[in-house]
Amino acid sequence: MFYHAKRLLFLGMINIWRHKLRSTLTILGIVFGVCSVIAMLAIGEGSKYEALEEIKKLGSQNIILKSVKPPKSEAVNTETTQMVDYGLKYKDAKTIRETVPSVEVIVPSRTIRTNITYGKKRLDGNVIGVVPWYSEVSNQRLKRGRFLTEREMTDSKNVCVLSADLAGRLFTTESPLNKVVKVKSDYYTVIGVMEGSGMPSTESTEGSSEMNLFIPLTAAKSRFGNVLFTRSSGSFTFEKVELHQIIVKVNSVDSVLKTSEAIRNILKRFHKKADYEVVVPLKLLEQAQKTERIFNIVLGSIAAISLLVGGIGIMNIMLASVTERTREIGIRRALGAKKRDIVTQFLTETVMLSGSGGVVGLLLGFVIPFLVTHFAGMITIVRLYSIVGAFSISLAIGVVFGIYPAYRAAQMDPIAALRHE
Repeated sequence: MFYHAKRLLFLGMINIWRHKLRSTLTILGIVFGVCSVIAMLAIGEGSKYEALEEIKKLGSQNIILKSVKPPKSEAVNTETTQMVDYGLKYKDAKTIRETVPSVEVIVPSRTIRTNITYGKKRLDGNVIGVVPWYSEVSNQRLKRGRFLTEREMTDSKNVCVLSADLAGRLFTTESPLNKVVKVKSDYYTVIGVMEGSGMPSTESTEGSSEMNLFIPLTAAKSRFGNVLFTRSSGSFTFEKVELHQIIVKVNSVDSVLKTSEAIRNILKRFHKKADYEVVVPLKLLEQAQKTERIFNIVLGSIAAISLLVGGIGIMNIMLASVTERTREIGIRRALGAKKRDIVTQFLTETVMLSGSGGVVGLLLGFVIPFLVTHFAGMITIVRLYSIVGAFSISLAIGVVFGIYPAYRAAQMDPIAALRHE
């Protein structure tokens, strides 16, 4: 049995090697199909990973409430000024905490877009008033130093924590700890630096959302008040916003959706206009997973077409090979070869063609994601299931598309085959 299988493989290799160029061109469809399956799924997995990581930073047990600026038509206008009163209130945070039993923690925050100065460096960034437990709920880690304390919150201390991006821009070669930065006319001592951008914490603003400076919420309220002033095109705009964002942490994942509906009902009762937005990261996570599945199906279908084309190419070349080797088939049948021997011989050759194409495709399937990551900066993840699946499909295609040519070769009349020129 072993000798017979070895002999079939040897004969298959001889026949493939005899037509090297034709065999190479034949397996290209399989090569491109396999490598595209692996590469596309790797890119899809990388995109999924990035999206899920961003959503996870928001917290699966969190509900995020954001203030939304109403259209200009709803502003109180004079000839040169506009007054807009909108968004979340301290009363909203208090009501949610007192009336919704599943709420575990409330994290209010307020954002002011302004200049941040250190020495001769002056940058445009976000000054964010937060509470001491903000970093824990928002899944942000400290790179160095510490975060705000409750005592500093109570005393409205002029202390701050910098985002990693802002610290790197302001303090290029020196440690920012215990240095003093200027925000408008006030000075703040740096007590910590965040590890990364972490959870998005502000409303939509221009510029980099990572240029953040965190101060106690009480300090933000006393230093900047509730009215923000902007000037553009000769007119003045005043925005009265108490809180730009409230993070609500729920006691369990199972309660998130019910709690979000309860919060929507509370806000609807106290807000006459839709000047707020409720974001549920758990829903975003579920939607991202659903989108990723659809994305993978589409990419897999495109790659499957390449494999199908490769399979048709193999069938075509094997049919031509059967015609060319009619006399050889007749001689083998005359010497006692059975139909199943002929079928096995041709199937062996088609599987060897598709298998070799699959191996080359696997190598390219590893190289292409690496190149995409290196040159495009995208995260790509090659999963074991994509490797096993792509290679298995390439072998299956060899069998499926090789059956008909092998069957046709086996059904030849030995006498007619011997007479073939």
